[in-house]
Amino acid sequence: MAGDTVTRARLAEAVYQEVGLSRTESSALVDAILDEISHSLLADGTVKISSFGTFAVREKGERVGRNPKTGEEVPILPRRVLVFRASQVLKDRINGDGTGEP
Repeated sequence: MAGDTVTRARLAEAVYQEVGLSRTESSALVDAILDEISHSLLADGTVKISSFGTFAVREKGERVGRNPKTGEEVPILPRRVLVFRASQVLKDRINGDGTGEP
């Protein structure tokens, strides 16, 4: 899966290949996992996946932005954003310091 975008279909195919569930069951499993992550983020605001990282919902306050073309100040309304913080294990794998693919 290196180099390409990982889609639900690719995740389901990987589950099908590795676990041996049917393609329909694999797709349902991937959908269930992603739905659970989404619901947990909405309810609790944080999802931690061991050896992978932490997803968190963060509140951003109102601030003043500037249109770069005109220089006009524009208010940016408060909003919630999703942030991801990679675990040290994932960082090591990405940098080739740990086991697994670099």
